[in-house]
Amino acid sequence: MESGIIVLGGGPGGYYAAIRGAQLGAKVTLVEKEELGGTCLNWGCIPTKVLYRNAEILNTLKNIDEYGIHIENYHIDVPKIQERKQNIVKQLVDGISKLMEANKVEVVYGVGVLKNKNTILVNLNDGGQIDIKGKNIIIATGSKVSIPAIPGADLDELLTSKKILDFTEIPKSLTVIGGGVIGIEFATIFNALGSEVTVLSRSPNILKRMEADLTKRLATSLKKKGITIHRGVQGKKIKKENNKFVVYADTKKGEIRVESEQVLLSSGRKPNIEGINLEGVGINFDKKGIKVNEQLETNINGIYAIGDVIGKNMLAHVASHHGITAAENIMGIESKMNHEVIPDCAFTFPEISSVGIKEEEAKDKGIKYKTSKFLFGGNGKALALGESEGMVKVIANEKDEIIGVHIMGPHASDLIHEGALAISSKMKIDDIAHTIHAHPTLSEAFAEAILGLKEEAIHMIPSKR
Repeated sequence: MESGIIVLGGGPGGYYAAIRGAQLGAKVTLVEKEELGGTCLNWGCIPTKVLYRNAEILNTLKNIDEYGIHIENYHIDVPKIQERKQNIVKQLVDGISKLMEANKVEVVYGVGVLKNKNTILVNLNDGGQIDIKGKNIIIATGSKVSIPAIPGADLDELLTSKKILDFTEIPKSLTVIGGGVIGIEFATIFNALGSEVTVLSRSPNILKRMEADLTKRLATSLKKKGITIHRGVQGKKIKKENNKFVVYADTKKGEIRVESEQVLLSSGRKPNIEGINLEGVGINFDKKGIKVNEQLETNINGIYAIGDVIGKNMLAHVASHHGITAAENIMGIESKMNHEVIPDCAFTFPEISSVGIKEEEAKDKGIKYKTSKFLFGGNGKALALGESEGMVKVIANEKDEIIGVHIMGPHASDLIHEGALAISSKMKIDDIAHTIHAHPTLSEAFAEAILGLKEEAIHMIPSKR
């Protein structure tokens, strides 16, 4: 079998690359060992957001009396939750399959291994082997769960971010090892479902890649919701005692012992680089991922690598744009990825999102800057929604260019894109200040924060400067 472009992996990076290559006239073959959509669609972004919606509704029900509505005796139907989750995942996977067909991308299901710089050997899922030859190869094998080096972390009954999605009953208690995005998202979901949740974070701050102003507020908010958070801890061992799991960890104040029905290992992910014969082909890589240039090409001419497997920003939307970038470069369109302006979102309660430079980074880089914050408590739409917790924080440089936007509050994951557009377009304060924002909307909070950079915010008490 011959192809112009062979894509190894059908996740968000791989299927975007396949479609873009086909749009530009290439004959494309995509090799996928499991399901189109990869981890994101099948065992990550999408199923967790389905569960997030369940948690969102439950959080509203807990405070439903505030809205003048009284509901009694509701219960959680776990099989129905799982059915809805699977139906949504299937609908999206089927949609991608139809896109492959419509774009004339040939999909081969099996485990692909690099044979040489122009050939992939595929062990087919339904038996047998085939060689696929192509002028160009795009490696999009994604990432896999990273298991922490803690004695007992290999116990079969422990949960990973993939295993926990298929829960058949809600655990009475859950210990989450890891204070990153995946861990905190699951912590908030299961807290809403009724679990007693404890988070053990090795970092002094949860969600350490987000703006510290917001994550400190979030930690306080989560504690009010009943989530126990231990920060700056080092796991020592995990044992099963009296039919419960016990995690032993060291803190600054000494050893702690956390007992729970279930333990979720959520200490991150690592590039999926084993077993594809990178060494045999001579591709440069290390434990952090495959090495690529600005065009996402490896040291071997004609072989590209995208998404989690290169270990830069392990986000589905980054992988998708990598896929487009690689396909365009293969097809003769000069294309580069802007890694400086990448929106980052955590689907917690409330949501957190971030794009551009954080204040701490601005300080470290010696950038002259100014900041402004606008609280959602001063926004009419947020109050109407009953979600007034959080704020919008913006950062501008001495040229009045917007260089950082950080949001904690309702629909933060949707609002962040105005900030991303502003930063990528090098927009200045006045560009946004002179743009009319509809009322009453949450986006007015962004406009007010921007106006605050010039001490011109209407709904903000003037500073005493």
